[in-house]
Amino acid sequence: MFLLDKTRIKICGITRLDDISDAIHAGADALGFVFYPPSPRYLKPEAAAPLIAAIPPFVTSVGLFVNASLEELQAVIKLAPIQLLQFHGDESPDECHRLASAVSRPFIRAFRVKPDTSAADLLECEAQYKAISPLFQGLLLDTFVDSFGGSGKVFDWSLIPKELAPRVVLSGGLSAQNATDAVVRVRPFAVDISSGVELSKGIKDVAKMRSFVHAVRLADNMPDS
Repeated sequence: MFLLDKTRIKICGITRLDDISDAIHAGADALGFVFYPPSPRYLKPEAAAPLIAAIPPFVTSVGLFVNASLEELQAVIKLAPIQLLQFHGDESPDECHRLASAVSRPFIRAFRVKPDTSAADLLECEAQYKAISPLFQGLLLDTFVDSFGGSGKVFDWSLIPKELAPRVVLSGGLSAQNATDAVVRVRPFAVDISSGVELSKGIKDVAKMRSFVHAVRLADNMPDS
């Protein structure tokens, strides 16, 4: 069956060359690399360089940054020329635009969803970034936790307004067990997973990656709930 609405899949926290091949063969559309030193999945730019060089055409490389300075961002891009920036810290809209413009890269912005987040909050955030930067490509919705980076926890998907859902990247506590339900209920543009497909932090499990992709594709072929 030809899929008109294929949910894109990003596997984040890649640290090994073997995991790149396994993720792509499993069906990943994008691969994420963490450039946030406190993260257990952190990669130094020189370590990320050969991994990014191994990515074939039409698979997007994404760099996750948390409150990085322009100098830090430029140092990463120089050695590891990722295609898309993911800002996951306290960066303001103006700061995101300034950083992305300086390295000529589009970006997505992580929004950490709290229990009291409203649909209006999400729509307002998207509108603000769209108005400020032509390099803004969308929101990544994750669960709010006190630390930065991925949460590994699910938030209330019903908080996402229907008109926004087709443009967001859904993240936070996804796994092969809940991915089908998540995609059918939300119908996001893309899903993002890291810990849900790991053997240990930064080490991916090929069987879990395949199962996750299968669960997403199953949802793509199902009617909305």
